[in-house]
Amino acid sequence: MAHKAPSHLTACLALADGTLFYGRGFGAKGETVAELCFNTSMTGYQEIMTDPSYAGQVVTFTFPHIGNTGVNSEDDETADPVARGMVVKWDPTEPSSWRSAGTLSDWLASRGRIAIGGIDTRRLTRAIRQQGAPHVALSHDPDGNFDTAALVAKAREFSGLEGLDLAKDVTCSQSYRWDEMRWAWPDGYARQENLKHKVVAVDFGAKRNILRCLATVGCDVTVLPATATAEEVMAHNPDGVFLSNGPGDPAATGEYAVPMIKGVLETDIPVFGICLGHQMLALALGANTVKMNHGHHGANHPVKDHDTGKVEITSMNHGFAVDGQSLPDGVVESHVSLFDGSNCGIRMADRPVFSVQHHPEASPGPQDSFYLFENFAAEMAKRAS
Repeated sequence: MAHKAPSHLTACLALADGTLFYGRGFGAKGETVAELCFNTSMTGYQEIMTDPSYAGQVVTFTFPHIGNTGVNSEDDETADPVARGMVVKWDPTEPSSWRSAGTLSDWLASRGRIAIGGIDTRRLTRAIRQQGAPHVALSHDPDGNFDTAALVAKAREFSGLEGLDLAKDVTCSQSYRWDEMRWAWPDGYARQENLKHKVVAVDFGAKRNILRCLATVGCDVTVLPATATAEEVMAHNPDGVFLSNGPGDPAATGEYAVPMIKGVLETDIPVFGICLGHQMLALALGANTVKMNHGHHGANHPVKDHDTGKVEITSMNHGFAVDGQSLPDGVVESHVSLFDGSNCGIRMADRPVFSVQHHPEASPGPQDSFYLFENFAAEMAKRAS
């Protein structure tokens, strides 16, 4: 049944359980259906919206000041936003940053992404934590006309992310080289000229800043699509193989990625994985993955490194996790979340093969986890000597 919202409310968020949230729409007009998650980061909304790991999701931002620094092309993690929409408490203000090249609303509109403001995000976040990540339909209509029954039905019909291979939707279509390093004042992004290690990065939804970190530690990076075989990876004669982050169910993507990883593991070269790459490395080694209640999404997640005893403040974005109890002999749990005890890292006991659940390139600590890239480079250098 069509419903006319109050004149100042132009967007509706419908949950599969029938709960409705009305707010003010911005960005693109239309409808989208997705899984709803929340992110606790205080900065980085543009990086979050362009993170391929958010494919199939609408993001609720718990921090109210979203959009106040505008947008710019340097902060995109991929060419266009991948998250299907955003939910915020306050409408975006005019940007005040010297780096801003446009407004968040215009940026979203030009890229077909819907957003809703004026929402009680604390109430919504509590619902996600208590009930699990819900399926939702988000609609933006400037006239405020909503068929709420149809929106709820669409939310209920959404298949969800479990069993869904989304890496194939966000991976590159062909291989390419990468030599751009991390941003540094005052020159911005410089090119790596001291290339030491040949690395094949398998793109399951790779963020640009991860590739920049690899380049920064001297890696000559060749990026291959998610569907690359072990033979195609090893044809590049790499010194190391990197398994990127990405969206969806690791078991689904693992149907084709796990055989590739097992083939690479038959060699003795270093392997490093992040996020989805971490989960699929675990699958290849014989462990299991599980769907989490509401996942980990934010830039304030404490993770303990068992090897050193240190606690890192990390950035996370995942709805699936490695079951730490399922790790086989010879595979060690290297990192663990101090929020809920879930697995955040593994390594082989006798080989330079390791991975982490968090995103070490995001550096919220500000650089707590960058050593992982340095360790990867050190392992490659050790084997070359």
